[in-house]
Amino acid sequence: MDLLIKHATVINAESEYHQQTVDILIKAGKIDKIAPLISVDNTPDLTIEGLYVLPGLIDVGIIIGDPGYEHREDLYSANKAAAAGGFTAVACYPNTHPVVDSKSGIRYIKNNAENLAVDFYPIGAVSEHCDGKDITEMIDMYRSGAIAFSDGLHAIQHNGMMMRALQYVKSFDGLIINHPHDASIAGDGQINEGEVSTMLGMKGIPDMAEELMVHRDIYLAEYTDSRVHLSNVSTKGAVDMIRKAKKEGIKVSASVAAINLCYTDQEVLNFDSNFKILPPLRSSADVLALKEGLKDGTIDFISSNHVPLEEEAKKKEFSFADFGAAGLETSFVLSWQNLKNQFSIEDMERFWSSSPRKLLGLPLPKIEEGAKANFTLFQPEQFWTHKRQTRNSKSFNSPFIDQTFQGAILGIINGQKSEFFDRS
Repeated sequence: MDLLIKHATVINAESEYHQQTVDILIKAGKIDKIAPLISVDNTPDLTIEGLYVLPGLIDVGIIIGDPGYEHREDLYSANKAAAAGGFTAVACYPNTHPVVDSKSGIRYIKNNAENLAVDFYPIGAVSEHCDGKDITEMIDMYRSGAIAFSDGLHAIQHNGMMMRALQYVKSFDGLIINHPHDASIAGDGQINEGEVSTMLGMKGIPDMAEELMVHRDIYLAEYTDSRVHLSNVSTKGAVDMIRKAKKEGIKVSASVAAINLCYTDQEVLNFDSNFKILPPLRSSADVLALKEGLKDGTIDFISSNHVPLEEEAKKKEFSFADFGAAGLETSFVLSWQNLKNQFSIEDMERFWSSSPRKLLGLPLPKIEEGAKANFTLFQPEQFWTHKRQTRNSKSFNSPFIDQTFQGAILGIINGQKSEFFDRS
């Protein structure tokens, strides 16, 4: 595609144009020229006051539903939802039907997503069917394009399975991603164990359910000298353990879900099942620790924890509703709106683009002449309302429908492909 972007501020610490307001000329999907003022004929232009251009964002650990759960989300709706959220790439969990636990599953995603505007990077399953019993052929999946391995929404409960998985991927410096959640401790808990669960008379999920598994995974990563990523941590104790492990040189990384950074378990007092998620919303002390973890590098990046569900799974009594919230379209702007007084736009670019790409070994988009155009168009001051009728995801299990945000994603450009959105 050919396009002239006028008067945009570049946010890319690796670029010589960082924090400069420039014109950017794109020809055939590449950045042809960057200058204070560019004038060309027969090329459409885009002029938006206060526009920021960021390297393409990436969301790690989303559920796409395709194959098998296309009524929740398919590749095409996930593509549109991701683009609306500002993402030029997503790394998708294997929790489909059938599970992505073989090289054919990896190829299915890569082949069916190759013409979409958003790059889809498959994460292969650690165990067959994600049931935690038999280990998969991870080398075959790696050779077919898997960028990491995880059982996704199913935490790896068996200690021996986790140890063998870490040993398996060490031969090719692979990455195991695990959601730290000890099911035997969590039991049938519904929300964070604490004051709110006591007030509501609901069974709680204790911090220990997360922290025991964090401790185990760090211990096994040290023993195997292999890489582990702890996905969507939520407790102060987990942050403290990860911080200590990093100082000791253990190959551990971590992420946090945007919603867990921005809300506490007070949100469930009105029994909104769209706030019923895993990990659960925790206490204000936990949220403070998560923010401190981001500040000092203990937590590497932020994710949406996108789990699309049909309405029948959510419109139930709170204790019977499924866990999960659809967050692709709102998580970046949610984090910006709630954290902009504590973190800069450069921090947001790092949390949502460069840090996760570095962890996964993916190329870093760079805003420079001759590079592929791979960036996100963001207006940080614009107000817009996330309306049900203009949602791009197939699922509506979002607590943010009809909420007004400050900070609008106006589109993405990824080579010859692009998506643009009207936020008026």
